[in-house]
Amino acid sequence: MIIGAAICECILYDPQSLKDKRAIIKSILSKAKQRYNLSASEIDYQNIWQRSKFAFVSVGTSRVHIERELHHALALIDQRTDIERTVTSFEWL
Repeated sequence: MIIGAAICECILYDPQSLKDKRAIIKSILSKAKQRYNLSASEIDYQNIWQRSKFAFVSVGTSRVHIERELHHALALIDQRTDIERTVTSFEWL
């Protein structure tokens, strides 16, 4: 069994309030969970409306498959114009 995690920090450009930020975050997290069967959460900067830190986690038997799923989740962020991924790290157990 392999556990893979992608942790990324982001800058949000458009939100004018925490409510705006939460709408963006919720969209990304729900798509990651539904489309790629990942656990996903905002893990830091919850009360700062222009920053966020995400964790995406997957469990499986193939590192290649897990890595592919994590990259799909990161692509959900990269394809948006209202958020930019700044620092990303991967952890394996």
